[in-house]
Amino acid sequence: MLPEPYLDLPSETKIEKSVLQGSLIFRSGEKSTGFFHLLEGEVRMIRYAKDGADISIHRAFSGQSFAEASLYSDTYHCDAVALKACSIVKFDKALVLHHLETNAVFAMKMTAHLAGQVQDYRRLLELRAIRSAQERVYAGIAEGWLKGSVLSFASQLGLTHEATYRALSNLTKRGQLTKTGRGKYGIPSDSR
Repeated sequence: MLPEPYLDLPSETKIEKSVLQGSLIFRSGEKSTGFFHLLEGEVRMIRYAKDGADISIHRAFSGQSFAEASLYSDTYHCDAVALKACSIVKFDKALVLHHLETNAVFAMKMTAHLAGQVQDYRRLLELRAIRSAQERVYAGIAEGWLKGSVLSFASQLGLTHEATYRALSNLTKRGQLTKTGRGKYGIPSDSR
């Protein structure tokens, strides 16, 4: 199900589709035709350095939207690749812009939604500034960011997967985390 503010959009604005793992959703330089909401799966947004190295600029997980900036851009500024099989909803750019112009309530909800995303990105920058891998991993768990695989979580935190696994192991041994399943960790209720 779609969250606010997307529930307020008319049905002709939305196209739901499935995307296979490894598929390109859009490519940098392509004309932007809309933005997306990820119902299920994981998407990596990538830019490429001059030397060809890829730079992950964003990972979207189930329940998150991505490429919203394309509403105000002629082209997409990165590639979007499905890291897992995905179910996505594409929102038509022209129709959403029209709805923003003609529906003040939707415009306010969309603005609040985007402001929340900016706050989340700022929090991610704060976490990435934490030098200690263990402290960064603990903070990421506390924020509830371990939603997919540990590999994706490590990438989101800007750590290698080896450093992340070591930190998870050490935090668990010290009792600061509890392993609740394969690749699943939580903070014990007595440590909050």
